[in-house]
Amino acid sequence: MPSVAFYTLGCKVNFYDTEAIWQLFKNEGYEQVDFEQTADVYLINTCTVTNTGDKKSRQIIRRAVRRNPDAIIAVTGCYAQTSPAEILDIPGVDLVIGTQDRDKIMPFIQQIQAERQPINAVRNIMKTREFEELDVPDFADRTRAFLKIQEGCNNFCTFCIIPWSRGLSRSRDPQSVIKQAHSLVAAGFKEIVLTGIHTGGYGDDLENYRLSDLLWDLDKVEGLERIRISSIEASQIDEKMLDVLKNSSKMSRHFHIPLQAGSDEVLKRMRRKYTIAEFEEKIRLIRDFMPDVAITTDIIVGFPGETDELFQEGFEAIKRIGFSEMHVFPYSKRTGTPAARMEDQVDEEIKHARVHDLIDMSEQMQLAYAEKFVGQVLDVIPERDEKGLCGPGKLMGYSDNYLQILFDGPEELRGEVCRVKVTKAGVNTCEGQLVRVLGSAPEAIA
Repeated sequence: MPSVAFYTLGCKVNFYDTEAIWQLFKNEGYEQVDFEQTADVYLINTCTVTNTGDKKSRQIIRRAVRRNPDAIIAVTGCYAQTSPAEILDIPGVDLVIGTQDRDKIMPFIQQIQAERQPINAVRNIMKTREFEELDVPDFADRTRAFLKIQEGCNNFCTFCIIPWSRGLSRSRDPQSVIKQAHSLVAAGFKEIVLTGIHTGGYGDDLENYRLSDLLWDLDKVEGLERIRISSIEASQIDEKMLDVLKNSSKMSRHFHIPLQAGSDEVLKRMRRKYTIAEFEEKIRLIRDFMPDVAITTDIIVGFPGETDELFQEGFEAIKRIGFSEMHVFPYSKRTGTPAARMEDQVDEEIKHARVHDLIDMSEQMQLAYAEKFVGQVLDVIPERDEKGLCGPGKLMGYSDNYLQILFDGPEELRGEVCRVKVTKAGVNTCEGQLVRVLGSAPEAIA
């Protein structure tokens, strides 16, 4: 039986894409082996979001070549899309395929097996208008399924290379999304996470069909308990979206809305399309419609031109808005982006001090948010504990408002919707007590 090994760098979308590519190999009778073992084919799914991403990708490619010089080495992903020639220069690389045409990967592999001639299958991503249909029928942890509905981005923020590596925004056909949602529910999933490169941009390229329409159609899927959006921009939350939040019982009370900076001047330099006032107003509206909503965000610290005053102004704005958690990144120069050429680059040490200040704030916010729910009963779907982190007799999962809760309960409740009373708040993990399992009589766990 031929074998294939995968290595994925970068974001969740890349991990999704790797899973989808694995299905293609599986259908051809391949078995998957660990990347550290000898395989007939090594596939590296690369990242290019930072210069370090490129470097790490090259290291991994060389590692695969050393592991088995006779293997076919295939490279896909964002770095493959933007720098195919650079990758083909690495001795031993057989196939470079970017962030499209992955459905043709098996014929390419067969061609290489027959001819042993390297293939560069990368073409201009900017001309692509079609969403690439690649499905993942199953996920290891069995409780949350990811469903990719969108690819690419039209925003061209000054710090970001992604439009050049993923192309412009394109949406998956709504009927195809719904069909895949039905399959995932049939496979036993109760929660679906809608994902993409710029997920909230879903529908930008469709006639009179937006993300809010898709959410209503998903709301009708029998057996689906919970719908989560991986990320959405504040500007994409309009009246129709707020209506879904208010009236659909399946929408998670959690939104990841990237702010990136807390000062209008820095936002402008980043070419973000909103002001702090507009962002705050959107958050206020969401909270009016969904009072206990968890709002998480991304912040880039030390963007070129961020003075101490501007950082302080941002710090105050972030504190005022209040999040349930923040992902904080020091600004990292990405060659080929306008921000990398800007004057006033911020010193690394200053960046690190600022990151530290915001991480402290994030932990305080996380705890304050969690504390509001002590004594409340939340719906939690326990996840599979692959690494044995929970301990015997313990279950852990996320509530619909994205609190991670640990509680006592039997193994067979994994993947079921459990009612859990929060007994203790924590920064990353809260503790709770099982009240009952939905769909079973209250005495079933007494």
